[in-house]
Amino acid sequence: MRLGYHTGYWSAGPPQGAQEAVLAAEQLGFDSVWTAEAYGSDALTPLAWWGARTSRIRLGTAIAQISARTPTAAAMAALTLDHLSGGRFTLGLGASGPQVVEGWYGQPYPRPLARTREYVDVVRQVLAREAPVTYDGAFYQLPLQGGAGLGKALRSTVHPLRADLPVHLAAEGPKNVALAGEIADGWLPLFYSPRMDGTYRELLADGFARRGAGGRAVEEFEVTATVPVVLDDDVERAADRVRPFIALYAGGMGAKGANFHRDVLDRLGYADACDEIQAHFLAGDRARATAAVPLELVQDVALVGPAAEIRDRLPSWRSTAITTLLVQADPRTLPQIAALLA
Repeated sequence: MRLGYHTGYWSAGPPQGAQEAVLAAEQLGFDSVWTAEAYGSDALTPLAWWGARTSRIRLGTAIAQISARTPTAAAMAALTLDHLSGGRFTLGLGASGPQVVEGWYGQPYPRPLARTREYVDVVRQVLAREAPVTYDGAFYQLPLQGGAGLGKALRSTVHPLRADLPVHLAAEGPKNVALAGEIADGWLPLFYSPRMDGTYRELLADGFARRGAGGRAVEEFEVTATVPVVLDDDVERAADRVRPFIALYAGGMGAKGANFHRDVLDRLGYADACDEIQAHFLAGDRARATAAVPLELVQDVALVGPAAEIRDRLPSWRSTAITTLLVQADPRTLPQIAALLA
């Protein structure tokens, strides 16, 4: 199981020490570093800026939102970053949720799986550069039907460094996880728990069974799971560092009845706790929402507490389908984390 470092997306501004953390991750032997976007900072610019100072570590987006840019624009960014990094880029994509897609990007959200399938199809065409790109889908048409009527099928002027540049999908729902297994080179899960490993393996296997010929072998499929890691001799104090993150996603990142992050935690058996978290969060009481996150939930989806306790729990994580543990942590603790998880 490899180690990755997740820089996340920005809050009010550029995170202090991010560049130093990326360089430290490379020096410590981390396999990859990843960025994210929501509705503030974008995922691609920080990755290019910080990644320019590195030479070995792989660079990925976890995630770039598909509604933020057209599939051809995403493919252009991917092949550009891949050239600039010497073949180290992974394009991680995700559908996000209706609040962001329709509220921020002004794009329709319905049928996100079908939209994702078409999006990845177009990206693959651009990267393959075998012919001018054409597509007649329900969501994407190239050339555009209607309009000025002057659209022309085009092929990228830039030859890709890697026509098989890896495309990973963020997925939380069962059908979306299976879709990742079917059409992508990797899966980017959030709130992974070793207790759900058997279920996730089954869902991925369903997708693998529908994979077409010509792609990467199933044995090369990657599972890069974001996992908060907090080292502290006091387990409750360590959990307190993760509780706001869980409360935000379970209570505020999605509408009531349409929160896919919360659905993952419901399937873990925390529906009652999530009801309370969400009620407090939607009422504007973030402190009570955070306090309502049980320690057991934190320990299911994160590694928190004394080093010895985390070390004892590592075998259950190493036995999962995860190929890269994508660490979310205080950058200052990366050396200790690298030594503990190596």
